[in-house]
Amino acid sequence: MKLENIRNFCIIAHIDHGKSTLADRFLEETNVIDKSKTVEQVLDNMDLEREKGITIKSHAVRMLHKYKGETYIFNLIDTPGHVDFSYEVSRSLASCEGALLLVDASQGVEAQTMSNLYLAMENDLEIVPVVNKIDLPGADVENAEQELIDIIGVEKESIFKISAKTGLNVKQLLDGVIEAIPAPTGDPKAPVKALIFDSFFDTYRGVVVLVRIYDGVLRKNDKIKLMSTGIEYEIEEIGYLNIKLEPSNSLSAGEVGYIIAKIKEVGDARVGDTITTVKDGITEPLKGYQEPKPMVFSGIFPMDSSDYEDLRESMGKLKLNDSALIYDLENSLALGFGFRCGFLGMLHLEIVKERLWREYNISVITTTPSVSFEVYLNNGTKVTCNNPVELPDPMKIDHIEEPIMNTEIIVPTEYVGNIMKLCQERRGIQKDMQYIDSKRVAIHYELPLIEIVFDFYDRLKSVSRGYASLDYSYKENRKADIVKVDILINGEKVDAMSFMCHADKAHEWGKSVTDTLKDVIPQHLFKIALQASIGAKIIARSTINALRKNVLAKCYGGDITRKKKLLEKQKEGKKRMREIGNVQIPQEAFLAVLKAERS
Repeated sequence: MKLENIRNFCIIAHIDHGKSTLADRFLEETNVIDKSKTVEQVLDNMDLEREKGITIKSHAVRMLHKYKGETYIFNLIDTPGHVDFSYEVSRSLASCEGALLLVDASQGVEAQTMSNLYLAMENDLEIVPVVNKIDLPGADVENAEQELIDIIGVEKESIFKISAKTGLNVKQLLDGVIEAIPAPTGDPKAPVKALIFDSFFDTYRGVVVLVRIYDGVLRKNDKIKLMSTGIEYEIEEIGYLNIKLEPSNSLSAGEVGYIIAKIKEVGDARVGDTITTVKDGITEPLKGYQEPKPMVFSGIFPMDSSDYEDLRESMGKLKLNDSALIYDLENSLALGFGFRCGFLGMLHLEIVKERLWREYNISVITTTPSVSFEVYLNNGTKVTCNNPVELPDPMKIDHIEEPIMNTEIIVPTEYVGNIMKLCQERRGIQKDMQYIDSKRVAIHYELPLIEIVFDFYDRLKSVSRGYASLDYSYKENRKADIVKVDILINGEKVDAMSFMCHADKAHEWGKSVTDTLKDVIPQHLFKIALQASIGAKIIARSTINALRKNVLAKCYGGDITRKKKLLEKQKEGKKRMREIGNVQIPQEAFLAVLKAERS
């Protein structure tokens, strides 16, 4: 296929603006799938993706489209819209020449739309503006058009107005892709230069690497080299990305496809790495883009300790398909053996938990999420602390730095006060405020990540009645007064419930956790103290009163001294029991700690 007849593009938008639905219509229009047999969201092949209505893994597919008597190849890469998976978007953009910027006519431009648009502009992509869902009763097409004109400076005539659900104007959009998006550049005769933009694990064939060829031609049986590791492989199979993999003899400059080369682990084929041939290959790799960086850390433990071996095997299998997941062995006094895991965000954590249950039938408990703190010691050394249990002795610490995020919140003007109050409660620093139009405003804050990871998103939706949208990205680490709060049950420290927070929030968060535990830990025959402490200092306390046994029930009269004697005997017994008795902590207590109010 001639280079000028190839178009590589992706669809970028906010979550739930119709990316996957539009991809379905494209596949139908180009006869890749049968309209009568199709299921919704063809490219979302995980059950979780269908249920939640979101794209978690990016997908790539090849289509053929006829226009003015010529056949064109479209390589479409579907991308996720949720902020946790923005790293998937960056992979897709690096292998495209253009992007369809999809905006929901009823909701307008939202935070994630802007974030992905900036990523696309950084990659010098041609932007094709598209307004979707014009068939909805609540659609405000003119307002959505005006927003696009204001943001990217396009002419009104160049904005496509479609309904991905009904297929209205989708064929015109496909024709518009040919006109608006440039063909790829590249020299088939130059040394091979290819970019890995994704990979997945096949149980029988090993790692399947998805590549975009910039220069040269890759053929079956060629010996290739991954430039970041220098490891050499021989191509066993090469081909195109149809709905199913379609083998071919070669991939040429400008094309997108897959390679199978007996690579055993997804970690060996790093996203952003450059592939070249062993013979006559290039010496300088393509400019890389950053690998996924875990932002939230949590312990994962099996509900039943006998499931540990199964959990270890399952985590290994999950890691093969999810290169963003990192994990290490962890041992907790309260929960036994498990893993300390790093996630992109809270949604990523939830997805991993769900997949462990659905795909491997393992119920797990997650410990209180934390973020990565930089701890500077008095001797000048720096320690990265992802787990509160690993925090060095406070006497040795000079200061602690926490990650700060650049946060953009887009919200209707009537909720600005609520949003500003919420951000101030979360130690936010306002940077600026920009009015998008008369109805909506974009507010930019610097917020500590530890304040975002718990329930910030839920609170944001609550105070804005669901209208606010959020996007955030890492800015820097900043010095803060961070303390470790331990939870003590009957005087015994429960390591799995420890957490780190700002000193000003310690009492509030600690009291919230002890009050939550009071509701879920059952009464015992003795009084139970639930305490939150910083070192030896108790900062919050709740008490579970003892179950009272009526020892006077058998007294039908008689002298008062007899009753006092029985009560004294009971008092002594409870005192002794409190000293030697064990508190049975139900599994629900660990889950309840995650849901404790942290405002």
